[in-house]
Amino acid sequence: MKRSVSDSSFVSVPEDGPVKDYRDYRVRKSSLIATVNWTHVIGTYLPTLFLVGIGVLFAQLVHQVVTDLSSKVEHKASPGEIDFSIETITAVILGVREIFSNLLSTFLVAPLQSGEGGILSTHVKITALVLVVMGWIVLNDNPTYMLAFSTFKAPDSWKVSHAQIIQMMKNQGSFTDDSIGFMERLLARSGTGQSTAWPPGIVQCLEEGKETDRSILASRKEAEAVIFDIVESALKKAKVHPKEVDVLVINCSLFSPTPSLCAMVISKFGMRQDIQSFNLSGMGCGASLISVGLAKDMLQRRRLQGGKALVVSTEIITPNLYHGNERGFLLQNTLFRCGGAAIVLSNSWMDGRRAWYKLLHTVRVQSNSEEAYNCVYEAQDGEEQRGVRLSKEIVKVAGKCMEKNMTTIGPYVLPLSEQIPVVTTMAIKFMIKMTGKLLKMCGQEKLAAKLPKKKHYVPDFKRGIDHFCIHAGGRAVIDGIEKNMKLELFHTEPSRMALLNYGNTSSSSIWYEMEYIQEHQKTNPLKKGHRIMQVAFGSGFKCTSGVWLKL
Repeated sequence: MKRSVSDSSFVSVPEDGPVKDYRDYRVRKSSLIATVNWTHVIGTYLPTLFLVGIGVLFAQLVHQVVTDLSSKVEHKASPGEIDFSIETITAVILGVREIFSNLLSTFLVAPLQSGEGGILSTHVKITALVLVVMGWIVLNDNPTYMLAFSTFKAPDSWKVSHAQIIQMMKNQGSFTDDSIGFMERLLARSGTGQSTAWPPGIVQCLEEGKETDRSILASRKEAEAVIFDIVESALKKAKVHPKEVDVLVINCSLFSPTPSLCAMVISKFGMRQDIQSFNLSGMGCGASLISVGLAKDMLQRRRLQGGKALVVSTEIITPNLYHGNERGFLLQNTLFRCGGAAIVLSNSWMDGRRAWYKLLHTVRVQSNSEEAYNCVYEAQDGEEQRGVRLSKEIVKVAGKCMEKNMTTIGPYVLPLSEQIPVVTTMAIKFMIKMTGKLLKMCGQEKLAAKLPKKKHYVPDFKRGIDHFCIHAGGRAVIDGIEKNMKLELFHTEPSRMALLNYGNTSSSSIWYEMEYIQEHQKTNPLKKGHRIMQVAFGSGFKCTSGVWLKL
């Protein structure tokens, strides 16, 4: 079954004109942010320039010593030339050693002296000063680079159409006609395509005489097929050997076997025995950026020597097919699909030149209300069938959580011209609120009710972000975020295409979207210096976001 690619025909044409792409769209980008972006791009060459500068400084020192000693050493060369005899070379080595000894003994005070007492010439001082500045920048940058990433592409035998999905549900023998009809309607409105992947343990029920295999063995086979493929591909793209990996983080929400998935990968690829491995579960569709944040924090412990981390995000479908008839649980059967992504990270200075992206910011916001905690909840229904229940309040909870996340990350990615209205609006709303409380305390309830209500200012993230990877949780999720953030059609195209081609692959969906931006999108092509924002949601309830810079 053929995958869909970037095409203007995919997006519906609005009534007021043709579909917009990046050539038709006009937004006043922040020149300051553009300058910062290119500073990051150019900064990837600083470590190389620093090493070259050290070589230049050493050459200047040797040249100074040779020049100073040429008149003192006896040689047979013509006037103004140097004879490379043993005496000359020895004198040069002793002179260079004397300079470095003086630098250490005088704590770099003597080179800064002026006049005849100074040890170094002016051009050597300038080179040393430039190197000090470059070294300070390199040491304080503390970068996290993405060397490569890879997503799982299921074989054709895993792919099924909507009709085949409904047939698989019928073959379970546990769903009522009403539930089958409900799932048909959900599929029709889901935004998923006719070529999405289900695990072979479930797909095999389409064959006559075979039943669904939801065993732990079938679940492990799905995990091995997905994870081994993406790990091998990501390491190959990044040109990293498995033994070079210092940190391994795997997130899979609903399948957490013993031994862990991390142990499975370490054993398969023969990774080092001292590798730091972490297996995250129960964090839902927002877990990938949490894993990236954890890997980043662990790499900071290896700041001086540098290190590499491997992050794997996936969800295993085989053991999680719901067999009951409660509508709150049935959505998982129609929306979630097989998928996974592996990401290779590094904080080594020298990896900047070959990296694909640089991580600028990650933000996680965790809701703490009872309503948020219960809106995505694994439980058993009245017939003791296990599944994940999605509450009707999930849209409202997700909206509040995302608003807090955007408020947190906004100061890092928005220009001042967008931040000032946000702060002003918040200050006015606070003053109105406090005035209302004061009037009520004075018994002026009617006057307090007449106070104006200030609308919340929604900043234009398009002024600081070029591309958006919104979690493909469903068509309604993408539509809502597109409306609230005032995004254009080509901004949400990667999310819609990922949902169409792969379905909701849980935590890995944002990587299918980034892959689409990187390799397929024509309506808003990726360029060096562009920023990409990833936004995802997870159970608990949480909203995670991350911003990457294209190098």
